[in-house]
Amino acid sequence: MKHFLLLAGLTVASLTIQSESASAQSPSSASVDAPAKFLGYQIGEHFTPHYRVLAYAEQVARQLPKRIKLIPYGTTYEGRQLMVVAIGSEENINRLEEIRTNNLKRIGLMDGNPTAATQPPIAWLSYNVHGNEAVSSETFMDVLYRLLSSSDAVSQKIINTTVVILDPGLNPDGHDRYVNWYNQMLGRTPDPTPSAREHSEPWPGGRYTHYLFDPNRDWAWQTQEITQQRMALYQQWMPHLHGDFHEMGVESPYYFAPSAKPYHEDITPFQRKFQQTIGDYCSRYFDKNGWLYYTRERFDLFYPSYGDTYPTYNGAIGMTFEQGGSGRAGLAIEKADGDTLTLRQRIDHHVASSIATLESVADRPAEIVKEFGQFFDKSRNTPIGAYKSYVIKSNGDAGRLKALQQLLERNKISYGYSGKAQTVATGFNYTTQKNDKNVSVAADDIVISAYQPKSTLLKILFEQNSALEDSATYDITAWSLPYAFGLQTYGLAARINPGSTQPAAVTSSTSTTATSRPYAYLVRWQSLPAVQMLAGLLKQKIRVRAAEKPFDVENKTFPSGTLIVTRAGNERFGERLDALVRAEATKTGADLTPVQTGFVSKGSDFGSDFVTGLKAPRVGVVIGEGTPPPSAGEVWHFFDQELNYPIALIDGNTLGNVQWNKLDVLILPTNYNYGRYLTEKNLSSIREWVRAGGKLIALERAASFLAGKDGFNLKEKEDKGKDKSKDKSSMLDSLKLYIDRERTAIADDIPGSIYRVDVDTSHPLGFGLSGGYYSLVQNAYNFDFLKDGWNVGYFKTNNYVAGFSGKNAKEKLKNTLVMGVQELGRGSVVYLADDPLFRGFWYNGKLLFGNAVFMVGN
Repeated sequence: MKHFLLLAGLTVASLTIQSESASAQSPSSASVDAPAKFLGYQIGEHFTPHYRVLAYAEQVARQLPKRIKLIPYGTTYEGRQLMVVAIGSEENINRLEEIRTNNLKRIGLMDGNPTAATQPPIAWLSYNVHGNEAVSSETFMDVLYRLLSSSDAVSQKIINTTVVILDPGLNPDGHDRYVNWYNQMLGRTPDPTPSAREHSEPWPGGRYTHYLFDPNRDWAWQTQEITQQRMALYQQWMPHLHGDFHEMGVESPYYFAPSAKPYHEDITPFQRKFQQTIGDYCSRYFDKNGWLYYTRERFDLFYPSYGDTYPTYNGAIGMTFEQGGSGRAGLAIEKADGDTLTLRQRIDHHVASSIATLESVADRPAEIVKEFGQFFDKSRNTPIGAYKSYVIKSNGDAGRLKALQQLLERNKISYGYSGKAQTVATGFNYTTQKNDKNVSVAADDIVISAYQPKSTLLKILFEQNSALEDSATYDITAWSLPYAFGLQTYGLAARINPGSTQPAAVTSSTSTTATSRPYAYLVRWQSLPAVQMLAGLLKQKIRVRAAEKPFDVENKTFPSGTLIVTRAGNERFGERLDALVRAEATKTGADLTPVQTGFVSKGSDFGSDFVTGLKAPRVGVVIGEGTPPPSAGEVWHFFDQELNYPIALIDGNTLGNVQWNKLDVLILPTNYNYGRYLTEKNLSSIREWVRAGGKLIALERAASFLAGKDGFNLKEKEDKGKDKSKDKSSMLDSLKLYIDRERTAIADDIPGSIYRVDVDTSHPLGFGLSGGYYSLVQNAYNFDFLKDGWNVGYFKTNNYVAGFSGKNAKEKLKNTLVMGVQELGRGSVVYLADDPLFRGFWYNGKLLFGNAVFMVGN
């Protein structure tokens, strides 16, 4: 009976939203195939693989070539096509390239003057950024068909006034991972019973990319190949509106704008107003159909790397749409209230909000284009924020500078160089968090002027501490790039116009062409390129040593951790050694210095016991149920893509079968299942393996799990307790309102804040961090200092820098261990309380993690 009712529900739901378009087709629309005719089933009866979604768009393009243009823009890691579809009137499609370039010229991102006096708004709707939120790829086909097949007034108005860009799937690899699994689980009819196997998606699920990153948090950082390709296309169009379509828990009704607080302070009054406009239009559709929805809760506009905030900080109207369901819902699922939620219903809701949003644009095209232009006019002429220029000192590591430049370029933030030595009266020093007088700017320092089209995005990415109008936020609350990259930076109230090219005298920071046969090659251990070069050399079985102490040789100073490649020990390579080492330096961009002697003027000679040989470790990482996929994915991506170094992915359920003699390093990312994986038997095996020379690296909650376990010296601080007797005022403090429960709970919360870490840079775990290290803290841990071990990184009483930290969380983090090393037999345990590889963008953490893997214990 349930199955019969389900099919009936599909029919009724589909009529609700499609009746308008189905009853009012123009004669010419007969040439456009409905999705059902092309697919062989009605939308909502099956999940459609990505290639067939694209094939439907290609079919429509063949049938209406004057109204639609397919724009391929890349491929995923697994080889799937990335493509958007542009829709418009015949006139607008004919001049699509002109519309695109005119838009860029109007906002200053392309040279020249627009060739037309008017500009249609560009509205971009993105579907399926989370692969198992698969309803939106089905929605894409319905929206495409409705806009191009119907002659109803709304569809015609949209087509005639607006250029619509539809992206059918931002994450095809994740989408097909989900669809392929679900279609394998499905019988003849869907089973809505929540406990049925089709509602229990296995780890890691389809939400994430191939490397298990969350692509909806990667818009600004662009660490993943799909994001890099999509954002390159986005920058070529710069839409006036962007809608981002998602799903959430099964029991939740539909969510649309206005967004929840906090709004970032730099969101314009018009953008705030249009959030309400979107809500007004969507509510009409939902009210007409009697559908439940909510607004202004949970989904805020703050963290800058989402599909709603990033477009907003780039002048667009950005918003999120959330439908209840996600990967758990399948084709149909019974909710707690007894109703059955079907895929067809979920599609109908997304179709309604898509059309409503496009209609809101079509009703006010001139206003939207005007406000968009004014956003960029202000950015170029009267930029927001206290700082009108940013100076990044060139005396930092070239690898860090290059990585920052790449991020700026991907976001179309222009920069240059000072071009001359000069002094500025005052500037905010990000390192000291104070204003310095007489700031010296060198000719080769990077200068970023706020007087540019991307000024608002620049200000937000560089702001030292983002203003929070409401501390109950959805994501991290601090991300300032100077701290993420570990670069000495100044914010200046004065305007400095940068030069366009780097001064010739400093165009190269490496020296690889000295004598043809030096005694040794040196690589300063400063940032990721050095780690990449070490990994490359070790893979080729080239023997590499590292200096435990700073040293001077040939009138140059080299820090602790400097890599040393001598001919001694590498004789088997003969004359090929030079070419191999130099090729690796060229590939990675590492700073390579040839020297003619191993006799230093200060420090330890190259043959000293304080210059240790580095092994090529065999590395494994524990993954599987209980591990947040991004926590495992960050480690996998770091080794596989950034280091090109092998790593074994070990399912936690198989830890009892590991051949420990074939493993040198085991990484434990955050996991909520370690109580099941790390049984006493497995822990005993791991302890014996460490004693025999293995290295265990425990991150975040993995470190918390080991705290207090037998053989592990990490402990949580003792609760010294407070006076049990409560006076009247403390009793009154305990009287809390139930309605304030969420706000009360955040006193213990720390949703991503920046803290400065005091680091012992003489320890191998701290090598290369002499410029300071800032950690992105997401959990209020309270580890005691190691009584038998090395307290390499720690917080003192006030190391807070930026972001929201609840008062109780701040107290916990005082006098707390952040990074420590315990020696156990011939091996070691590395405790890292925070995630140094967070979302792949916390650049400074990559060197720290490289220390943990390659330097500690050698």
